[in-house]
Amino acid sequence: MPTTYTIAELAREFDITARAIRFYEDQGLLSPMREGVGGRNRVYTPRDRTRLKLTLRGKRLGLTLSEIKSIVDMYESPKDTVAQINRFLGVLGQQRLTLEQQRADIEMALEEIAAHEDECRRLLSEDADRGEKAAAAAA
Repeated sequence: MPTTYTIAELAREFDITARAIRFYEDQGLLSPMREGVGGRNRVYTPRDRTRLKLTLRGKRLGLTLSEIKSIVDMYESPKDTVAQINRFLGVLGQQRLTLEQQRADIEMALEEIAAHEDECRRLLSEDADRGEKAAAAAA
């Protein structure tokens, strides 16, 4: 494993854009070293790579960037790991509640859609029946 990474290498590895990585940097999730003329080249350490990996994992869980930053920052401090784990459990529990509510909302919306589809099919069937009756009466 390399000791440093370029933005292109991390973008390729995690299948994201360099722009996304720069955004995470702007949000304080990553803090690469700068090299080259005027510090134009970003150089990412294994710590940055890990923070990026954790950031992307948090996004997959549906956490906000501020929640992700709070959790990732916690793990870098040599504080009480019990408190860190409890904080993480709290964030996960809240996210679970949010997702369960979203799932219930989606189920309700799907039921409404199914009811509207059934009503549309019933109306189309009635219209087709009227058309057949009218055609039979005209014949």
